[in-house]
Amino acid sequence: MTENNFKLKYNSGNVLSEKIYEIGIIALGSHRENHGSALPIDTDSKIAANVALAVATKTGATFLGIFYAATEFNYVKHGIHLTKDDLIDNQIIPQLKNIKEQLNIKKVIIVNGHGGNNQIMDDIDLISKETNLQIIFNNSIIENEGPHACTGELSMGKVLGFLDETRLEEHNDFKKNPEVGMVGLKLARENEPIINKEAEHIEKEGFEVDEKLGKKLLENAEKKIIDDIKSLL
Repeated sequence: MTENNFKLKYNSGNVLSEKIYEIGIIALGSHRENHGSALPIDTDSKIAANVALAVATKTGATFLGIFYAATEFNYVKHGIHLTKDDLIDNQIIPQLKNIKEQLNIKKVIIVNGHGGNNQIMDDIDLISKETNLQIIFNNSIIENEGPHACTGELSMGKVLGFLDETRLEEHNDFKKNPEVGMVGLKLARENEPIINKEAEHIEKEGFEVDEKLGKKLLENAEKKIIDDIKSLL
């Protein structure tokens, strides 16, 4: 890193601590994954990036943007994804190394917005060792959003402004949109009991758009990430 003859004012702005500049927040979503008719294919990335930016704004932590790829379980067929090893070796580790070198970041919170990325949770220690960074994998969005492309994501999409409510009836056509609730994803339902249980629920009960719920999901995710930041400070 080039040395400069001036002092950066890390204590300026809305910051929790002068040490906040050592902490970076980066989103991990999925840019190319079907989410029915009413949500865009980069829904997971949009949600994760919005939450990460909101937390960075509220705390003063460094907003690091988003990783450009994602992974998925091989039995879930509804998008374009990398293998877990490709995601780690060719996307996450190189990007984090560059972040550390360019910005002198010491600690990173990865804000996950895509369930398939849960596969890398067991590799966080490896990634931390390879990048010489302290890393927290925050999964608060996924833990609470519910079935794929259904009430949780629809409601957050409504709050964030990218839900097309004129296409909700079409969204409910599981033949056209088999990924909604994963109702029509036979291989996924056969391989994962939780997916099958959620799909059965959606087939029976359907979904709704609940703006109050959407706000609550986003706020709860932000709170848990802020708690992670405080633990790092």
